[in-house]
Amino acid sequence: MPEPDEIACVARCLRGEASAFEPLVIRYQRVLFTVALRLLGNPDDARDATQNAFIRAYERLDTFDPSRRFFSWIYRITVNESLNLRRAQRPHDPLPDTLQTRDGAMDRLEARELSERVQAALMTLSPEHREVVVMRHFADLSYDEIAETLEIPAKTVKSRLFSARQRLAPLLAVGEEQ
Repeated sequence: MPEPDEIACVARCLRGEASAFEPLVIRYQRVLFTVALRLLGNPDDARDATQNAFIRAYERLDTFDPSRRFFSWIYRITVNESLNLRRAQRPHDPLPDTLQTRDGAMDRLEARELSERVQAALMTLSPEHREVVVMRHFADLSYDEIAETLEIPAKTVKSRLFSARQRLAPLLAVGEEQ
């Protein structure tokens, strides 16, 4: 179901009021960045993909269908931008960050290692499986919201999530060395 305030913001933008786009950016920048980060695995790339998605969305507001949710529309743009950026890049190994030695360094290190394990495990999934996991567990969308966004049946969402979780479980099992 479309949000009336979002439809109003889009309408105002289309009438030339550029500042009406700002509430949409503020509302969705964090969740879209998280989606891009989980798809790309690199914060700098995720920022680029998210920024490009907002620019593309603004430039193409006239193609937005007000009978649909704005989030579904811009989510699809963000995924496309992320996938385009990924295709354009050559594979590279990230440089490790300098380890911190202050109090709590071990906790931060463990959290970072866990985050890296999760990210590495996500990257082993096909784009279709990764996308539903990211939307469900990192964007906190319902099955129906994911289905609407991806334009697939809710049963397909559930099936993809089940398969993805089956693949992720052994990779993320606690206490097992990979």
